[in-house]
Amino acid sequence: MTDTTASSHHTIVPPGKKIDLKDYDPADTGKFENKESAQVKLAAGIQQLAEYQNILYAQNKFSVLIIFQAMDAAGKDSTIKHVMSGINPQGCQVYSFKNPSSEELDHDYLWRTHKAMPERGRIGIFNRSYYEEALIVRVHPELLAAQKLHAIDFKQIWPQRFQEINDFERYLTNNGTVIIKFFLHVSRKEQKRRFLERITEPEKNWKFSDRDVEERAYWDDYQAAYTDVFNHTSTKAAPWYIIPADRKWFTRLTVADIICSRLAQMDLAYPQIGEEQRAQLAVAKKMLEGEE
Repeated sequence: MTDTTASSHHTIVPPGKKIDLKDYDPADTGKFENKESAQVKLAAGIQQLAEYQNILYAQNKFSVLIIFQAMDAAGKDSTIKHVMSGINPQGCQVYSFKNPSSEELDHDYLWRTHKAMPERGRIGIFNRSYYEEALIVRVHPELLAAQKLHAIDFKQIWPQRFQEINDFERYLTNNGTVIIKFFLHVSRKEQKRRFLERITEPEKNWKFSDRDVEERAYWDDYQAAYTDVFNHTSTKAAPWYIIPADRKWFTRLTVADIICSRLAQMDLAYPQIGEEQRAQLAVAKKMLEGEE
C-alpha cells in the first residue's frame, strides 16, 4: 500500500528543518476527490496492516509505538478505531493519557508512558502521550507547579524537554521500538463544526466537555507550541507526520498508508525453525495421520 497516496512524503516534517504549521492545509485530500474513491485503498491497507502484525507478533523481535496528538475533535479515536480494525487484539494495546494522577506526579514526566511501552512483537498506540508535557503544560505553565520540579527555568525547560524526549526516543529505537508519530491537523472552522455536532446530536452529547470550548480559546498558543515541538523533535529515527484531518476518510487512509510503509521497511520475517523442530513436526504429523 506504499503508493496509495501522495501524502507520506509530503506530510513528514523534515528532520533538522523548520516548518510552519500554517503552511499545511487541514482540508487537503491529495489525489482523492471523495470518500468512495479512497475506501477500496483503505480496506487494502487495513488488510496489509493485519498481515504485517501477524509477522511482527510471531517474530517477537521488534515493537511498534504509534503516537497520536491533535487538537480536540480532530478524530484520534475514530482513526484508531478504523485503521486498527483488522488487528488481532492480542498483539495491540491502546493507552489514552489523561491528567496525571498523584502517583504519576510523584515520578518524572516520562515514567507513566515508559511503563506503558509495547512489548516485543506488539503494536502500542498512545492516544496523547509524553508530548503533552511540551504542549498543554506549555500553554498552561501553572501545571508545572504540580510536577514538584526542584527548579524551573522557563527559558530552558522546553529546550531541555525536547532534548530529553529525543534522547528517550533514540533509546527506544536503539532497543527495537519503531516509533511513528502522527499529528491530526484539524482546522479551527472544522473543530467548531464538530463541537456543534456534539452538542446538537443526542448520541454525541457524551463526547462534549466544557473544557473543549475553554481550550479552544488557546488555539493560537497551541498551534505555536505544536510547531515548536515538530521543529525540535522530528528526527530521522522518529519523524513527525502532519496529517490533514478535516476529512476523516482521508485522515484514516493516510495514517494506514504511512503505518504500512514504515512496517514494510522493517526486517520482518516469520521465525525459521531448526532441524530438531522439523523432526518433531514430522513425528507429530505421523501420529496425527495414524489416528483413526
